[in-house]
Amino acid sequence: MKTALPCLALLLLVTACGRQEAVSEVPDSEALAAAAKAAADNAAQRAGVEEAEATENRNYVNQARGFSITLPEGWTRNAQATNADGIVSEDPGAGADIRVFWSPNDNDKDLQQVVEAMNTQSEAVDGDFVGGSEYRGTANDGEGNNIAVRLVRKKDGSLVSATFVYPELLSEQYQGIAQQTLDSLRVFDGAGGGEAPAAANASAAATNAAD
Repeated sequence: MKTALPCLALLLLVTACGRQEAVSEVPDSEALAAAAKAAADNAAQRAGVEEAEATENRNYVNQARGFSITLPEGWTRNAQATNADGIVSEDPGAGADIRVFWSPNDNDKDLQQVVEAMNTQSEAVDGDFVGGSEYRGTANDGEGNNIAVRLVRKKDGSLVSATFVYPELLSEQYQGIAQQTLDSLRVFDGAGGGEAPAAANASAAATNAAD
């Protein structure tokens, strides 16, 4: 019995030492707070990068043709219809799209002549001229779609046309998006002379036209 007591005491001592080491390995409150802050900072940084990438994908800039536009959030570019002169972007499954293209205007028509020619080739467009270089209007294609139009004649006589087509039944949903998208169109002269517009910026529509 005397032999068992020292063995039991030794066992308790070893066990106590093991527990003490485990407790000492637990991080203190400051270390936990620092780790939590680092994790939050990393998450915020990743979110910022993702947001910047999404904004960059929405901003289309055609330096060669001298224009840029902010596309609606979540829309998809139609790679087959997009070319060196412009872009087509679509709302997946909703039947809405925007087409923005540059054209040379070989006959050097003024904007009123361009609008008159457009009216003879399709459904009549109802709109207004903004100065001598810009036209804003709306139309219906006769197939249940509304069309918002913006035309800008550049200094060299070439044209930038933007048409936003959406189902007439969804006018309440798309009118604001169409207005905002067309407002974001920027036209500039000369390669490298423009910057991508701020995403979802619907201000200063009249200043976007070429002087």
